Amino acid sequence: MDPVYMYPFNVRVYGILVNANRELLVCDEYDYDFPHTKFPGGGLEYGEGTRACLAREFMEECALQVEVGEHFYTTDFYQRSAFNETQVISIYYLVQNLEPMNFTVASRRFDFDGTHNGQIRFRWIPLDLLTTNDLTLPIDRKVAELIIARLR
Repeated sequence: MDPVYMYPFNVRVYGILVNANRELLVCDEYDYDFPHTKFPGGGLEYGEGTRACLAREFMEECALQVEVGEHFYTTDFYQRSAFNETQVISIYYLVQNLEPMNFTVASRRFDFDGTHNGQIRFRWIPLDLLTTNDLTLPIDRKVAELIIARLR
């Protein structure tokens, strides 16, 4: 049996990183033939804690050590994955970088080299300009709404 269907829950962990200029870090990805904008982070691996997962994801995605801080939000409604038949449970933390950021930041949305899967580009969005439409997936849009209410 496919492991995805053995475990119908898909636990995701994401970080909310705001820089000194009050800009929010987002991640544009092209995966599963689908361009989408999300928060940095990803899937919890078996045997891993949520904070360790988020630290690992930041290292994998942008070679950045972060301090995982305050819990911000956990999904409190049903959401089917956009990519398979699992139920998504997403956990969000506030994070701070522990070292200077040394990765390429795009100036425009979906600044990809063609249309092949696995592409990732990071972008800053000023908190004052953030809207729920800046994110693609429903849970991330809910979190953007909370960020607008809480962090602006």
